[in-house]
Amino acid sequence: MKRTTLIIGIVAICATSFSCKKFLDVTPKTSLSEEQLFTSEVGFQQALSGIYGQLSSKQLYGDNLSMGFVSALAQNYATLDLGSSVKLQQTQLLNYTSTEVIGYTNDIWSTSYTAIAAANKIIIHTETDRSVLTNDSYALLRGEALALRAFIHFDLLRMFGPEYTAGANLKAIPYKKDVSQNANPPATTADVVKFALADLKEAESLLLTVDPIVTSDLRTRRNKLNYYGVKALEARIMLYSGDNTGAAAAATIVVNSGKYPFVTQAQASVVAQGLAIRDRLYFNEQVFMIRVRDILPTVQAYFRFRGSASLTLTRSTTNFATLYETSSGGGSDFRFAYRLEQDAGVTFPSKFWQASTATTTITDNLLDQYVPGIRVSEMYYILAETASTPAAGVGYLNTVRLNRGINALPNTLSAVTLKAEITKEYQKEFYAEGQLFFYYKRIKASRMQFRNVNMAPEQYVLPIPDSELQFNPNYAN
Repeated sequence: MKRTTLIIGIVAICATSFSCKKFLDVTPKTSLSEEQLFTSEVGFQQALSGIYGQLSSKQLYGDNLSMGFVSALAQNYATLDLGSSVKLQQTQLLNYTSTEVIGYTNDIWSTSYTAIAAANKIIIHTETDRSVLTNDSYALLRGEALALRAFIHFDLLRMFGPEYTAGANLKAIPYKKDVSQNANPPATTADVVKFALADLKEAESLLLTVDPIVTSDLRTRRNKLNYYGVKALEARIMLYSGDNTGAAAAATIVVNSGKYPFVTQAQASVVAQGLAIRDRLYFNEQVFMIRVRDILPTVQAYFRFRGSASLTLTRSTTNFATLYETSSGGGSDFRFAYRLEQDAGVTFPSKFWQASTATTTITDNLLDQYVPGIRVSEMYYILAETASTPAAGVGYLNTVRLNRGINALPNTLSAVTLKAEITKEYQKEFYAEGQLFFYYKRIKASRMQFRNVNMAPEQYVLPIPDSELQFNPNYAN
């Protein structure tokens, strides 16, 4: 039988025209053949851990799909008036033909499909090697792999596929369910949504009775695509496709679980040992988050002052005041008051900053070694957007506002004003997290904040990499 050498126990299979890549090298490192890997439950667990390691890579949520590339697309940083060597400048200009943007999109595409191939391998082997797994392990491993397949495909759709209402029947991206090197025809936008929701439906049925987060609320399950993460992702996808009723139902399950309490002011603002040792990510609100062990170099390179303001990804103090509406009471907003700091006179966002002192190490404060995947606040925003009346929607929005230290909005808002307030909340809540660009795309925003240029619909669609178009003739038909 053909053997494939694996890093962290995962087979790296070419899912697209891109050359095969090894999985992210994380510890512990194990070199096993595919045949050996899936002969034990431990092997399956190693394979699944490898996918999470891949998600944490700079090519995906450790950088590009969180604080880096996609946040720059959403105009989170002010780089346009600075020197030509500034990081992510062509990205903020939405220059999709630039070498910079092409490099990022190539990395995202190829790394995503490599991770999808690994998920497919696990899904297949949970059936072919079912005998080595207990019933609970089978349900947990298969459920997570299915959910991860849906999660990755959906973000590829949000980036490279057309907006749903205008492009439901247009070609989008391949939805890979096998591990062959053959070119898969691109599915339509509607079909990608259908396939992702089908994967989530099966994952939900598998995880409901075995996921420890359902029965014991284990904190460690927050960095796995757990049962409530599946429901939250379902809500996100249903909203994207216009199924407001389904989105609200799924979001309600997450909210009503009671497992995601809002951060308190004390937790968000605490200062200890003369240094801010605080919960900047609002850990207990994370429905799904991704552990990025080596996040520090990326954060330092992006956000800390390094001799020139042009080398820092940030905005002016005035811009931040506008973002958080300090002139109308936003100065008390936790996100403004406790997540912006000064370094050499430059304001920078500290959401991902890892604090340390002479008596602590970076690993002592693990809260900041994560990037958010899905927050519970998003579920409240979905409920606000899908509510039957503006007054009901305001109630959901006020739940978040009051738990961020800002005043409630009056329940007499019109539907139009409520929509505008939801947009403001997305801009505040998801700053530098990679969600805002996709929100703008879904609502077909004519402008993005801090970009005084009208947006054409096609500017919300990143081009499919040339190597995929050349390899896959199905796009031409």
